[in-house]
Amino acid sequence: MPIDHKKETSYLSQWKYYEAGGVGRKYWDYRDDKVFSFIKDEHKKIIDLGCGEGITLKKLTDRFPERDITGIDVVEENISICKEHGLSAQLGSAYDLSDIDKGSVDLCVFSEVIEHLDDPALALKSINGVLKEGGELIIVFPNDFMFKLSRITFLMFKEAFADFGHVEQFTPKKIKRLLKDSGFEVQTTLNTPFRLWPISLHCIVSAKKVT
Repeated sequence: MPIDHKKETSYLSQWKYYEAGGVGRKYWDYRDDKVFSFIKDEHKKIIDLGCGEGITLKKLTDRFPERDITGIDVVEENISICKEHGLSAQLGSAYDLSDIDKGSVDLCVFSEVIEHLDDPALALKSINGVLKEGGELIIVFPNDFMFKLSRITFLMFKEAFADFGHVEQFTPKKIKRLLKDSGFEVQTTLNTPFRLWPISLHCIVSAKKVT
């Protein structure tokens, strides 16, 4: 589960939720498979920015063991959990990636983070700075209304009415405009699990650094 990055500790364990199995885990795996389908052979150095407790990071590491993959998260507790699972992870903020060499990253995975940010444009500028020329960014963001409805449908009332600290509800159109203003060119937009955004749970956007 996503957590509020402004809290010092998480109130819902991502690993506990994931290991419980069920429809939530199946969908999480399905969504990540769609994200991974955008990863190319030339993506040798990858950062998972806002990696949380490292579930997607572990899948990335397992699927692409020959790549240089690092998780970055602003919550110290999450970094500790990642390391407990043997993952490469470091403390850092989407607003300040100065610990990473400029122009050194082939791909940034930015999954379920942007909706938590007070200044998403600043985060995208920071990501742009560490990406190589022509480097790529994969953004994943949720459709909050459909998530709440689906959780109620599956009687997941605790999750349905939890406060996940989302600052803004993005749409594919809004994200495309923000990416263009931040020096990116959108390559692909994919809504999951359905083609239409209003009835989907997530939107996955692949974009390339152009300026």
